[in-house]
Amino acid sequence: MVVGRKGFTEADYARLLDAAHQQLRGPIVLVWDNLSTHASKAMAELIAARPWLTVYRLPPYAHDLNPVEPVWSHLKRSLANLTKHTIAELTALVKTRLRRMQYRCGLLAGFLASTGLQFGPFL
Repeated sequence: MVVGRKGFTEADYARLLDAAHQQLRGPIVLVWDNLSTHASKAMAELIAARPWLTVYRLPPYAHDLNPVEPVWSHLKRSLANLTKHTIAELTALVKTRLRRMQYRCGLLAGFLASTGLQFGPFL
């Protein structure tokens, strides 16, 4: 059995960013962690070829600056005392919990605020 790559490749990110740029018709500012694909030489070349793209990298191990970290923490706490018997049951529960979070604007704003970073429109 051949298992393909599950994450985005550099080319996948380039296509996504190009499509977003075309649809938004303006510059894009991107904040990235240090995932190997984000920090690769190939990605650096793709970024350099797009003058409309500005990329800020989070410092290594900056989980406190990454608003997704409290999302996972919240999710894990919500699953702590539940028992599921199969991966399918667990998967369904995780998807349901994430979907519920998606509609709780105050909760999501709190995740962003927990970073202490200033958020506002780019002018």
